[in-house]
Amino acid sequence: MSHMLIIGGGLAGGTAAEALRAEGFDGDITVVAAEAHPPYQRPPLSKGYLAGDEGLDAVILHPAEWYAERGIRLLTGVAVTSLEPAAHAVELEDGERLTYDAVLLATGATPRTIPLPGHDLPGVSTLRRLDDSDALAAQLRDGGRRLVVIGAGWIGMEVAATARGFGNEVAMVERDAVPLATALGSEMGEVFRKLHLEHGVDLRTSVGVDRIIGDGRAEGVVVDGETLPADLVLVGVGASPNTALAEEAGLDILNGVLTDGALRTSAPDVYAAGDVANAYHPVLQRHLRSEHWANALNAGKVVAKSMLGKPASFDGIPYFYTDQYDLGMELSGYPPLMADAEIVVRGDLDAREFIAFWTDDGRIVAGMNVNVWDVNDEVQELIRSGARIDPDRLRDSDVPLEDLAP
Repeated sequence: MSHMLIIGGGLAGGTAAEALRAEGFDGDITVVAAEAHPPYQRPPLSKGYLAGDEGLDAVILHPAEWYAERGIRLLTGVAVTSLEPAAHAVELEDGERLTYDAVLLATGATPRTIPLPGHDLPGVSTLRRLDDSDALAAQLRDGGRRLVVIGAGWIGMEVAATARGFGNEVAMVERDAVPLATALGSEMGEVFRKLHLEHGVDLRTSVGVDRIIGDGRAEGVVVDGETLPADLVLVGVGASPNTALAEEAGLDILNGVLTDGALRTSAPDVYAAGDVANAYHPVLQRHLRSEHWANALNAGKVVAKSMLGKPASFDGIPYFYTDQYDLGMELSGYPPLMADAEIVVRGDLDAREFIAFWTDDGRIVAGMNVNVWDVNDEVQELIRSGARIDPDRLRDSDVPLEDLAP
């Protein structure tokens, strides 16, 4: 093979380019990024980078010269407009046509919007891109602003925490009764609800948003008939995979681009990884699409091997982390198995220093450590073991995690 093409400037695409060289591929590599930046990772955009605690070096994977030094052609600020699997070619918006031996679709996802009156007013934004984070920081950093966050998911909560740290007023509205209930269940969602209330967020649950109002710019959000004043509004209601390119090329699509366990799509020599991929997980024996950092990082490494024809299987345990106020958390586990699982807590829930385990018939399917550190490897090992564990031993902090599995 002589040319590997990567479409996408996120963590999955950037990691794949790096991994191809690490795997010994010495042919041509082209990375096409629609944004004007070299490939970058997104978690800091709502956390440390937005807060000003981290710089661009925590976001950008490698500077442009890094790619040049390794013979990787990096095209930024240009989109791919068509993919032709039969011809092994793509066309760029500037008219350039590129052929490939293998191509990776790492096109990511786009924030969902809400078709409400006023949703397109200036001052209403989403957070997905580096430029979004810069624009949001410029408005929040001096404090004294009124932010209304629509949606109490991870992005909304992280931005709310950062905004409060700058001294802004924050209201957050959520249609569900408990934030994060879909992701974590009501008991663990309640931990985050109390956290934000304690830090002065006007958190309203079980409410509906009627419209966004303003004269030339957003000035308020009408929630169940009541107007919440706003200088800016952040919509954080999830994201949709960017599948348009794959759909037009005739690839199999179902909540993302369908792939097998080696991240191969339904078209020969076309691969997908990161937020856009709905990959078959060999442990779960079902497809799973994940929008978290570890998914993009690990998938990039796996797909590089697959593109080179080496044995590869994307079978990692999904992982996620968040930082909000004085709470730091890591979560490892299988989301499809968490919904009906029983939660066993080790530690002090009220002090927010604990590990929560999701168990199914005594087997751990997920674990979340909150302000308890250096345990994630052990948590993941317990999940992989598939061992049935006595819930009393699981609760007992005096029993080392490494002694739990037989």
